[in-house]
Amino acid sequence: MLSQQLEDKSQHLETRVAALETELAQMRQMLSVFVQKKTPWWLKVAGSFENDHTFDEANRLGQEWRKSAE
Repeated sequence: MLSQQLEDKSQHLETRVAALETELAQMRQMLSVFVQKKTPWWLKVAGSFENDHTFDEANRLGQEWRKSAE
């Protein structure tokens, strides 16, 4: 290929990449409206076993088993 042909192809690719980058930035901006910051998973479950007798019993049995394994 001639130098001019390479330069033309390079310029064409650079133009296409710039257009894609612009479009991607626009898409990210549009999506940011719909995507809310997620609450960490542990905040969603923190305290969910409060006053749960079944969980307390499972916890007690786990502690008992760990002590017996020592």
